[in-house]
Amino acid sequence: MTSSLTRPDVEQVRTWLEDVPDPEVPAVSVMDLGIVRDVQWSGDELVVAITPTYSGCPATSVIAFDIEAALRARGLDRLRVERRLSPPWTTDWISQEGRRKLEAYGIAPPAENAGGPSVFDRLLRKPLVIACPRCKSENTARISEFGSTPCKAQYRCDDCLEPFDYFKCI
Repeated sequence: MTSSLTRPDVEQVRTWLEDVPDPEVPAVSVMDLGIVRDVQWSGDELVVAITPTYSGCPATSVIAFDIEAALRARGLDRLRVERRLSPPWTTDWISQEGRRKLEAYGIAPPAENAGGPSVFDRLLRKPLVIACPRCKSENTARISEFGSTPCKAQYRCDDCLEPFDYFKCI
């Protein structure tokens, strides 16, 4: 049981959450992806707010369970994980470390930020160049708008011939 005298500060809890992997991409943590929106004490209860990568993300319940399990393993017994859908999650929230980990795992990180050009502007310019996370070649082609999960697209490298996922800019 955690008393107010021995309770960890918010920064310590955030550090612990860096060890909670995303269930769909275990190479990155829920902190790396920016899924954890807020951590705060409300009286003697710890409240962790999460925002799923999209509102229908099937992993959201697993993420909440994993966060709760990790914090209970640290001795926190009064906690609540709540979902916040507004504002919606954006790939802008992925940390630089998270982007590096995605690439090392074989997933191309988002190539631009979500606050970038409008859909209309994107239609008028040349297609987005996605570099292969393995060989770094820009000689790639999109195979499918959807990859292993709805938030990823399937690409192929025409140099090393390896398929890979691209984490779409949302």
